[in-house]
Amino acid sequence: MKTNQLILSILLVGIAFGTAWAIRGQFGHEPGAAFAGMIGGAALLLVARRTEWYHKMLPVIAISAIGWGTTGMISYGMVTGYCKAADLLNSTYGFLSLFVIGGLFGLIGGGLVGLSLTSGSSTKVKWASLLAEMVAGGVIAYFFLIEQVELLMTPPRNESWAICLGAGAAMVWHLLRNGHTSALRVAFYAMLGAGFGFSFGNFLQISGDLLQIHFNMWNVMEYNIGFWGGSGMAYGVFTSEWPKRYEPAGKNENLLSLLMILLIFPLLVWKDAFRVSELMKSSFIQNDTSRAVFLSILTLLILAVLNIIVGLKLKGKERFGQQELLILFLSLFCTYILWSYLITGIFMGVVRYEQPLYVLNVLVFLPLYLKSVTPFHLTHSRDLFPKDRWAFYFFTIIAAIILLSLVLQMIPEKLPGANIRFPLQ
Repeated sequence: MKTNQLILSILLVGIAFGTAWAIRGQFGHEPGAAFAGMIGGAALLLVARRTEWYHKMLPVIAISAIGWGTTGMISYGMVTGYCKAADLLNSTYGFLSLFVIGGLFGLIGGGLVGLSLTSGSSTKVKWASLLAEMVAGGVIAYFFLIEQVELLMTPPRNESWAICLGAGAAMVWHLLRNGHTSALRVAFYAMLGAGFGFSFGNFLQISGDLLQIHFNMWNVMEYNIGFWGGSGMAYGVFTSEWPKRYEPAGKNENLLSLLMILLIFPLLVWKDAFRVSELMKSSFIQNDTSRAVFLSILTLLILAVLNIIVGLKLKGKERFGQQELLILFLSLFCTYILWSYLITGIFMGVVRYEQPLYVLNVLVFLPLYLKSVTPFHLTHSRDLFPKDRWAFYFFTIIAAIILLSLVLQMIPEKLPGANIRFPLQ
């Protein structure tokens, strides 16, 4: 029974984060990933049900956005095509590259979330030092791997993965040096989850296209990154030990975090997707300037409603509870869903089959969440899964990903949209 309750808690975070990441597919890049990261971080805190974490919910959610959003700079359009190659070398290269890219999302996102949960009155986190080390690591890795060694993953696309790899490696070294074992566990399992989710999701996308399933299979791939990455992050959090006592976040820390959550990250998404100049590029706008202006203003009005609802709920409070967190979570989620409907033209006659599933996922999440219990009341959650067999888990995932490539090699016909990284002739 205890195991089932823990699994339910993990799946709840996976469902919420998977849905947010599927929505992120409509926006992309760093801002879209950051918005999904906010929803995933809020879902994690909700399901954890730890009272002391409610009081620091704003900084944790903001850091989750930064961590999961950073890796949004990586280009992976070419990589998904490598997986469709007719030879085992290029196909396996594609799937393993997706594991690396997805793994970097989870590594940095999960690691920073774990570190934000570590930060408390008894454990001080050297945030400035960590930031400097990650920036330096990113610059050094890019210069060495790309400029010097020319280890290119997706030519002629950008090679930002090297920046994220260097930043992630610097973060891991920081966690090791400072004894942040729990944050390191979260980073590792989020890395495995997001890496596997990206590769497996692309396998499902290719399979769906081959079977001629009339559905947005790219969205299925995006959902899998969030679902498996969120589940891995949740597993790492729920089976680790954390400080028992926390100081509530300071007033300035809360204000800065709230500013990022309600304005900075949403406005960055708006800038990339809902400016009139951007909307005019959409097929459903049909060069109608008045329609683009209306849609741009409407999205800002939705953002204003988000700010009013959350602002009124949190006004004057320095300590928060479950109710405040739930309001923030639902407000962010509903805003992202509505924005996804608007950017794809659903209110202008464009129907996409996957979008009702966003609401369905929320409707599944809520009753299951209300029935769930905190995984930290299951004696010691880590006792249910006592051993960290790091190497075994890692190489099992790698073997599973190679198997996906082998399965596709059994298909006789040439897959459309295939890219070749290593010509064999």
